[in-house]
Amino acid sequence: MAMSDGVRSREIGISATRSLTARLVTGLSGLMIVGGLILALAAFAYGRAAARDAFDRLLVGAANDIAASISIRDGAPVVDLPVSAFELLALAPDDRIAYQVSGPKGAVLTGYEDLPRPGTTAQDSELYDARFKGEPARYIRVTRRFAERQFSGTVEVIVGQTLRARTQLALSITRNALGGLAVGGIAMLAFAIIIVHSALRPLERLAHRISERDPQDLTPIRAAVPREVDVLVQATNGFMGRLDRQFATMKSLISDTAHQLRTPVAALRAQSDLAAEEDDPAQRAQIVAKMHSGTVRLSRLLDQMLSRALVIHRADSARRARVDLRNIALDIFEEGDHATLAPGSEIQLEIAEAEVPVLADELSLSEAAKNLLGNALAHGEAPVTIGAELRDGRARLWVRDAGPGPTPELRARLGERFAPGHSDTRRRGASSGLGLAIAQSVAETYGGTLEMESDAAGFTIAITLPQAEETT
Repeated sequence: MAMSDGVRSREIGISATRSLTARLVTGLSGLMIVGGLILALAAFAYGRAAARDAFDRLLVGAANDIAASISIRDGAPVVDLPVSAFELLALAPDDRIAYQVSGPKGAVLTGYEDLPRPGTTAQDSELYDARFKGEPARYIRVTRRFAERQFSGTVEVIVGQTLRARTQLALSITRNALGGLAVGGIAMLAFAIIIVHSALRPLERLAHRISERDPQDLTPIRAAVPREVDVLVQATNGFMGRLDRQFATMKSLISDTAHQLRTPVAALRAQSDLAAEEDDPAQRAQIVAKMHSGTVRLSRLLDQMLSRALVIHRADSARRARVDLRNIALDIFEEGDHATLAPGSEIQLEIAEAEVPVLADELSLSEAAKNLLGNALAHGEAPVTIGAELRDGRARLWVRDAGPGPTPELRARLGERFAPGHSDTRRRGASSGLGLAIAQSVAETYGGTLEMESDAAGFTIAITLPQAEETT
């Protein structure tokens, strides 16, 4: 039975982060809040401007009605306040109203005595802001000019109104705008959640298919998914492919180990039993010598098997870097491991003056070259030479011995695991063929080949790779 994602996450110590839906809702909510604040300020500014314009028209109408009702009687202005003027101002019942009519020299004919006046008097009609009994208000001053026989001069009419109705209208416009925004925002959030759930459904199906898989099933995932999810599928397939190759390497190593170690270990055990029962010192010495020879071969076999596993592992995991093959040949020559493998053997070094660059893993190339050198020491003829060069635009890391090399039949099998490695296998013991298999695997991993040739100088086997481009 497949475990839930939450249980698996807790088992491996991974805590799930917030869902994409929650992140989307949070982001849209934040965006709507910021947008709502901006819209609220804009709506309030628009509402206040609209309310001011509407109520200013009422003030202008009321002031003009009062100014039109002024007449001249007996040489003096007389005011007959019209009802229509106050009916206009009564459209804002919560506001307080103030008015004043003054004649020549500022004499108040009717109304409040202490109403504020505008800063300038150059215009016949002027709107201005001031306070009325401690409350903000809006005023208008209208000037009417008379030029009659009985009276010549100006009469000023001032009408004021507090701002309660204007503020209420501005707030009402703002509330209406925010109400529409809230309804639209909620609808947008709901629609976004539905879209996110629909978009993530392929991921859920993909997760279900992976969770239902057999643990040993590392075959590529075949699923029709959106382009954005296909990137994840391809990455997962690549990861499972690397795992599959690693598991195959482990299985092959275990199988090869069981196959190759069973016989020599059994032989060593039998020889040790014979040595323990043998009374003749000369015969016992011969048995011990055979045991030593067997342990040497067994040690080399184990080294090659581990080297092969390392090379295959690094083929997928190691990062390719610019490597000079001359340095690899020089390092192997200076390390002197050949003195341990073949005491008294003659090793020579031939490297070119120019760089021999490739893009590969230095450790894998070094392991491959060591195995080629070990095969030459074990089965070739002295002198043995290791070198690096450029030939026909290809980089070559090679080992040459003075012998004739394997027969054509054996050359066709070189590179196969546990195939004989040389024509004369009786001289220094049979070869497992792993050394050449390692070298061929490394060459193919980095786009090259394992090449063999015989000439008057002897038998040469080379790892041939593409030359790395010049760096700028």
